[in-house]
Amino acid sequence: MKKSPLTMRAVKKDLSQNKWIYLMALPVIAFYILFSYIPMAGIQIAFKDFNMGAGIWGSPWVGLKHFISFFKGPYAWRTVRNTLLLSFYTILVCFPAPILFALLLNEAKNKLFKRTIQTVSYLPHFISLVVICGLIKEFTSSTGLVTSLLALFGVTPETMLQDPSRFRALYVVSELWQTIGWNSIIYLAALSGVDPTLYDAAAVDGAGRFRRVLHVTLPSILPTIIIMFILRVGQIMSVGYDKILLLYNSGIYETADVISTFVYRKGIVESNFSFSAAVGIFNSLVNFALVVIVNKISDKVSETSLW
Repeated sequence: MKKSPLTMRAVKKDLSQNKWIYLMALPVIAFYILFSYIPMAGIQIAFKDFNMGAGIWGSPWVGLKHFISFFKGPYAWRTVRNTLLLSFYTILVCFPAPILFALLLNEAKNKLFKRTIQTVSYLPHFISLVVICGLIKEFTSSTGLVTSLLALFGVTPETMLQDPSRFRALYVVSELWQTIGWNSIIYLAALSGVDPTLYDAAAVDGAGRFRRVLHVTLPSILPTIIIMFILRVGQIMSVGYDKILLLYNSGIYETADVISTFVYRKGIVESNFSFSAAVGIFNSLVNFALVVIVNKISDKVSETSLW
């Protein structure tokens, strides 16, 4: 379809007025083209029996063989179940926590106290994940700090990461400790944009601090909460494999093995690249579908959406 001269003039005018902005955007665009879009040609190995000697293009097509193999295998239900449960528990605990934390910090009047708490809560985000997992292992060992404290309440002291039934709780609690401070930043930024006159009007109407939070603060940052929730749901099948790899062992695969760790073992350890690519595609398609569905629901219910 031929573009009208008016449209072309508008495009040229925009390019001329914002040329430096577009120039700064070029490296970002180039990055995504080179490292996100061009490599997507390699996903075809999920439909092939990939052979490193023959290469991607020379390997024979096998269709949906690897997808069928995964769903018929003994670990499909286990990995999907563990992934969904870990994500659900993480969202249930770790998504509202930064919102509540930001609301509490926003109500703090002492600036020194507020900054100190913020700094302390941010620190775990900057600690290496290897160090974090080392601390978790040390604290939850049979003689660790957490185990010793639980022993005071009658819990039998034992290495907690050897017990499959405790892994999910340990993962979620450690995730909360790592992320609550850092994830609260965006909500604190949203809170800073709330019109102060709304609080004054609510106070004149007799609303206390709790009611002002309930009827002024929360509605004002609700669009931010919804957008963050949509993005989080889009990662529901992508539980961080790096942390789980550093924490789990073969004795707790029953509750700790998720899709990403299963893909790692199949693709890297066993060099079954086609099979792991097929599982990875399934994972990505589910995440994409969830984003689209939740975004559509949000658009209908609250008129807030990503697009």
